[in-house]
Amino acid sequence: MNILVVVGLGTLILVLSYFTYGKFLSKKVFELDNSRTVPAVEMEDGIDYVPTDAKYLAGQHFSAIAAAGPVTGPIIAGISFGWFPTMLWILFGTILIGGVHDMGSLVASIRHKAASISDTMRVYVSKRVWVLFNIFIFFTLIMIIVAFTDITTSSFVNTIDIGDGKTVGGGSIATSSILYLILPVIMGFLLKYTKMKLSVATIIFLPLVALSIWVGQYIPFNLDQVLGLSSPQSAQKIWNVIVIVYCFIAGIVPVWALLQPRGHLGGYFLYATLIVSFIGVIFGGFETQYPAWIHPFGSENFWTPMFPVLFITVACGACSGFHSLVSSGTTSKQIAKESDTKPIGYGMMLAESVVALVALSTVMMLPKGDELLSTSPNFVYASGLGSFMNLIGIDKAFGISFGLMAFTTFVYDTLDVCTRLGRFIIQELTGIKGNVGRIVSTLLVGGIPLILMSISLTDPSGNPVPIWNLFWKTFGASNQLLAALALVGITVWLQRTAKNKKAWLVTLFPAIFMFIMSTWSLIITFTSYTFIDGSFTLAIGANAVVPILCLIYIVLAIWVAIECTPAIVKNAKNSNNLQQA
Repeated sequence: MNILVVVGLGTLILVLSYFTYGKFLSKKVFELDNSRTVPAVEMEDGIDYVPTDAKYLAGQHFSAIAAAGPVTGPIIAGISFGWFPTMLWILFGTILIGGVHDMGSLVASIRHKAASISDTMRVYVSKRVWVLFNIFIFFTLIMIIVAFTDITTSSFVNTIDIGDGKTVGGGSIATSSILYLILPVIMGFLLKYTKMKLSVATIIFLPLVALSIWVGQYIPFNLDQVLGLSSPQSAQKIWNVIVIVYCFIAGIVPVWALLQPRGHLGGYFLYATLIVSFIGVIFGGFETQYPAWIHPFGSENFWTPMFPVLFITVACGACSGFHSLVSSGTTSKQIAKESDTKPIGYGMMLAESVVALVALSTVMMLPKGDELLSTSPNFVYASGLGSFMNLIGIDKAFGISFGLMAFTTFVYDTLDVCTRLGRFIIQELTGIKGNVGRIVSTLLVGGIPLILMSISLTDPSGNPVPIWNLFWKTFGASNQLLAALALVGITVWLQRTAKNKKAWLVTLFPAIFMFIMSTWSLIITFTSYTFIDGSFTLAIGANAVVPILCLIYIVLAIWVAIECTPAIVKNAKNSNNLQQA
């Protein structure tokens, strides 16, 4: 079967859901009303609160949420469980849960002067829940930084053999990445201190980005050779430190100096990869070779461990708690009218699902047992893009380099946002202000991931594994739990404010499902380290890191659920009493 059938049919289902279920959410659940004055209009300041046209804001929001998650998760899940169950969860998870979560977070925020989702919980539940929720968010951000940093730096030390004596990756991607980070700094200063227009800067710097990818192939920066290191793994640990230093710098410098110009250039990477992907899917004629269903990890049981692991592995490809932070953090301050929340909140999550389907297609076109499948997901994705770009006459080596750089760019987007959000949370919880507070908080946000990535970790059997591989499950579970808790907050808000007294059920059932799957997965991971050969074994040393993190998440999640449940039950009883009266 041609991959076009799967990607095309999936895209059609998503489009239809936008005009059907999206309409239902707009009218019956969130009751969008353009007569309400939104925060961007009421509190317009030209800095944070700026009413923005939907077509521009949609692209900005899409770039912020569609980072490396919808690429990495579907590829790992597709390899582990087969492409068919992965595709089903991408589609129905997005339509019924992920899109509802994103849109709900956005609408709830604009109805409360663009407050964060955690502030919404403080208003409708309690201050204690607000504190717990922020702590949970902080630990989730740490997991994102760890997983995404390590998976990115793997492309700086590993390579793909594409035949004819050619290899792609390693030092060439490191060089391209360094050059790419220098370019937006120059662009930012030119825009700030000269009269150069953004359009002119874009015309100048986009070709330079392409040049940096091409140059990297000829002047590779192999850190292990430069420093005389014994292995690529040693070099990767140093690269991890370098990327964390970047996170620290990005977290404290003015946004015009790095984040805004880098995000602007990075957005073109996203659109370019989508265009290339559609060309490959439509005209490539690539056939599906990977199995539709497989039993992972040697299991003969169909249902487990697919339940619950599939649902937390796909992560951002179907639902992401991180999106609630973006929706209620920056996007809500720019919504020009309430009806824009449908294309931006719900529509852009559906668009991200298309990215996930394309990423899954790069697995589908490979036969089971292909050597590429044993590498990190960014290499699988980049190889697929290289094959797609080869269709339009672009050298495959350049195409794969482009794919790796695109993936790296998506990660930089995520790392920038996570570092700043982590800093904001620490400063808000501790009250540390000023330059000292900004620096100390940012050091803490970067320092914890650095410690986690500096130690040698193993799986429950004691086998060394890549850090990103080990922490992806923890990140996925915590991210989905964050989505579940955000949905709980939206549920309580709907119970208290919606005219439709049954609207809250649309968010409650997804919240329960995500809570069960995520907590179940964390318990499985925890017990895999603490119950070995059927007996309890207390993990010590480095191996204690993963079960301790799992336990922290489980305790925080259950605590928040216990705090929120009475509010939900009380509101439900009040609603029933009003209806009977």
